[in-house]
Amino acid sequence: MMKLIKKAINMVSGAVPEAIALLFARVALAGIFWRSARTKVEDGSFLSMKELTVDLFRDEYGMPFPEITGLIATYAEHFFPILLVLGLATRFGAAGLLVMTLVIQFFVYPEAWWSVHIIWVALALVLITRGGGLFSLDKLVGGKLG
Repeated sequence: MMKLIKKAINMVSGAVPEAIALLFARVALAGIFWRSARTKVEDGSFLSMKELTVDLFRDEYGMPFPEITGLIATYAEHFFPILLVLGLATRFGAAGLLVMTLVIQFFVYPEAWWSVHIIWVALALVLITRGGGLFSLDKLVGGKLG
């Protein structure tokens, strides 16, 4: 029985299973923020921010300078997920989304820690500590740079 358990552990502990898990973590975290980003821009445009986004940042979120904070959030919610999906500068992208999550947690939706934000933080921390994994441009670039 112990032999079977050890074999099962070895099967899921290698580089390829880890790479698959990191790929899923990257896509999951990226998808959360990408979908949010797309609600902030005009339909049919890539980065033309809706006026509603400014209203949201001013009225619901209570952010200072809603035109600027809304634009920064909109651009960041597009840029960091692209990095994560590509696995390019994965740690940087995950750190950016971690900072955004913490801002959302502390200043926008403080009641959402246990329901949502703890999962986002966990995904970001895994990616920050482990990197993009075998199936990432980080790995490809790192391999070429030595």
